[in-house]
Amino acid sequence: MVEWTDFERATIQDIFSKIDYDIVGPATLARCLVVYPWCQRYFGNFGNLYNAAAISSNPMVAKHGTIILHGLDRAVKNMDDIKNTYAELSVLHSEKLHVDPDNFKVTGYETAAITVIIYIL
Repeated sequence: MVEWTDFERATIQDIFSKIDYDIVGPATLARCLVVYPWCQRYFGNFGNLYNAAAISSNPMVAKHGTIILHGLDRAVKNMDDIKNTYAELSVLHSEKLHVDPDNFKVTGYETAAITVIIYIL
């Protein structure tokens, strides 16, 4: 279990309080699908994912990107019990959808990158 300092907890909560989930979420998932095209295999029912323009304008990508970001928000709201917070979601993604765990790292990196690009640069 991670032991968060008061500063870390406040910083993370402050960052998430400023994020527009409807902008960062879709941009994050779209970037993942463009930069890491092997991730597209999990989204075969999303229709046209043939190029960056199609991915970026796909409403199903946008919707799921927002859902992903709200999922990260659950962790922010439950920082002392992240493991149990994600238990059910973990089973879904690992046992039913067979998502490679490394894809979650990719999503985390891209969330950070998009957040920095939009809010800091």
